[in-house]
Amino acid sequence: MTALQTGSSQRVTGKRLLRREDPELLTGEARFVDDLYQQDALYMALLRSPLAHAKIISIDVSEARKMPGVHEVLSGRDLREEFSAPMPCAWPVTEDMKNPPHYPIASDVVHYVGDAVAVVIASDKVAAVDALAAIDVKYEALPVVTELEEALLDRNLVHPSLGTNSCFVWKLEPDRAGVDQAFASAAHVVTNRYVQQRLIPSALEPRGVLAVPHPYGAEYTLFSSTQIPHILKLMLSTTLGISEAKLRVVAPSVGGGFGSKLNVYAEEVLALALARKLSKPVRWTEERSEGALTTIHGRGQVQEVELAADSNGRITAVRVNILADMGAYLQLLTPGVPLLGAFLYHGQYDVPAYSFTCTGLFTNKTPTDAYRGAGRPEATFAIERSIDSLARKIGIDPAEIRRRNFIPVDKFPYSSVPGLIFDSGNYEPALQAALEKVGYAQLRMEQEKRRTQGSRKHLGIGISSYVEMCGLAPSKVLGSLRYSAGGWESATVRILPTSKVQVTTGTAPHGQGHETSWSMIVADRLGVSLEDVEVLHSDTAVAPFGMDTYGSRSVAVGGSAVYLATEKVLDKARLIAAHKLEVSPEDLEYSDGMFKVKGSAEKSFALSSVALEAFTAHDLPDGIEPNLEASVTWDPPNFTFPFGTHIAVVEVDEETGDTRLVRYVSVDDVGNQINPMIVEGQLEGGIAQGVAQALYEEAAYDEQGNLLDTTFIEYMLPSAVELPSFELASTVTPSPTNPLGVKGVGEAGCIASPPAVINAIVDALSPFGIEHIDMPASPQKVWSAIESSRGDGK
Repeated sequence: MTALQTGSSQRVTGKRLLRREDPELLTGEARFVDDLYQQDALYMALLRSPLAHAKIISIDVSEARKMPGVHEVLSGRDLREEFSAPMPCAWPVTEDMKNPPHYPIASDVVHYVGDAVAVVIASDKVAAVDALAAIDVKYEALPVVTELEEALLDRNLVHPSLGTNSCFVWKLEPDRAGVDQAFASAAHVVTNRYVQQRLIPSALEPRGVLAVPHPYGAEYTLFSSTQIPHILKLMLSTTLGISEAKLRVVAPSVGGGFGSKLNVYAEEVLALALARKLSKPVRWTEERSEGALTTIHGRGQVQEVELAADSNGRITAVRVNILADMGAYLQLLTPGVPLLGAFLYHGQYDVPAYSFTCTGLFTNKTPTDAYRGAGRPEATFAIERSIDSLARKIGIDPAEIRRRNFIPVDKFPYSSVPGLIFDSGNYEPALQAALEKVGYAQLRMEQEKRRTQGSRKHLGIGISSYVEMCGLAPSKVLGSLRYSAGGWESATVRILPTSKVQVTTGTAPHGQGHETSWSMIVADRLGVSLEDVEVLHSDTAVAPFGMDTYGSRSVAVGGSAVYLATEKVLDKARLIAAHKLEVSPEDLEYSDGMFKVKGSAEKSFALSSVALEAFTAHDLPDGIEPNLEASVTWDPPNFTFPFGTHIAVVEVDEETGDTRLVRYVSVDDVGNQINPMIVEGQLEGGIAQGVAQALYEEAAYDEQGNLLDTTFIEYMLPSAVELPSFELASTVTPSPTNPLGVKGVGEAGCIASPPAVINAIVDALSPFGIEHIDMPASPQKVWSAIESSRGDGK
């Protein structure tokens, strides 16, 4: 559909409205986990291993137990009986995938720096942390594995009982013979190796948890800074053997997540286990350096990417082999993250032959898992860097080679060789709009002028044309990929007797503005004021069913569920109004909160009157139940496929290696936009994170498995000072997959920006013969590459 159906003459969808969530957040009135007061709560602190791989010889907690304010000190062995099952992994990607048991606290062997070995429970946080220093742990160091190529050799093993460091090998080869033939007959072949460095998610709010046992009976409420209250509830029930009916999970205000809070963490399990054991509330809030070690890391891949092309630069085959870093254990989605990009290494291009192989490997490092984009930034980086490499080899402009390879608009819906059906797409207008907005021809002239004049500040222009899949569904498809959960979402819409509207949603926002967007959808369809719509979320007692928020799924799946529930309520209201007006429901039209008989200006019945009639139930049609309420669980028939083109312009100082991002243009197509201001905010945040990966961020380890950047002194996050104002534009190609015509947007900026920036840097350095710079492209790396090229006589 091209436009959202509305029951209001004063349409709000598509308008730039301020978020209703923001005043509370900006004035400090929002309540995060650490703000929640709980009488008699005990504080939990964890002693963590300083070694990346070691046997635990002994743990002496006797002195710690004597410390002031300490209630209890426990080791992994003390707590083992509290756990009904190991920590969950919800995506066993292959039948023979290896998943070593992972408990919230180690008993015998630690496998990464930060692995918990003992827990202190005290009357306050200071007492709990102080007591950690009194615990005496003796270790026997074991061999450490930190590099993926090293892990592949199996010389040292992260988990010796497995006999290998390989977690799984997953292949997608619909026509291997066709791929081999394409490469054998290709006029051009490019082969490149790319590294996706590890990233530390660094949400504004650190993780936190508060577990509260009820005073009577085995019932518990868990407050957590999580993206997934519904999934967390299910997994905690399984892991601890607590009846799901006796467990409530609440995500209060959550200060960002970016995928890092899409998980079940040891601290959540431990806090609930200890609350049950001690019959006392237990709380924990992460320290920033602690989070760098123990919150999941993102990315972590080594990619080998090959393109075959004919003499005109048309790609005839893509062949990809990646090594994916699992870290020491499998978290909730760890092995599945590379698969989220596995189908997209051909990007926006019409590629007839395709092969993908992923080998997941254990290392003695923090576990990896989903981080903004989750597999799709890796895929986009690989194809967008590779197509630039192909363009350079053949001597074709980067924009032109993309045009030659785009999936033609008349091929949509497009059945890709890897097996997806791209529901919609029109890539050429987005590229053209980006080129015009950035002034591509003029920039190329400026670049040539600088080179001719011998400038030491080199201009570079980088293009990234991306497509992503999000709103993963239907559930049957996820099941075929061995994913343990579904792709549906639930919503309930009720019109109260006073005609106010309540919406409950299974999504769990943490900065996305769902309260605003969902209100806009409902207000438009019902023709009521935005202020009359209340959105309830993130509490499993209020919204018992949901699949939560991640993967740019919320508006396409959750928003569609809200819309369909609203339609269902309106259908019921129509039946009641028709009964009161003594006409057929088909004779009624609806707008601005009023049912009117077609062709009659006088016969009408207000929605507010219908709501009261439904409540009193004095005169309802036969078979109609009282109250205006409807629930919908929406399981979409397909993914959605946002796309666009981003262009980065950089200036590189050859004397220092300093790289400055001077302009950034993006043209994105996310289908119909409910609130363009929210869309732009999501894009700007995503672009900033992607630029940070390209230029600044890296979770670096030494050979002993020590994380070298556990604070923001070492781990570089960009501020507004380092970034230009982003120049945003859009095209609109509505998705036919859902009733709103929307697509996801939360990850688009993070997916497109890293290759745009690196392509720009390589373009700037092309006079030196430099063909690649690994991320992050620090001044030291850039300067070293320039000096090395000079040393080679280039």
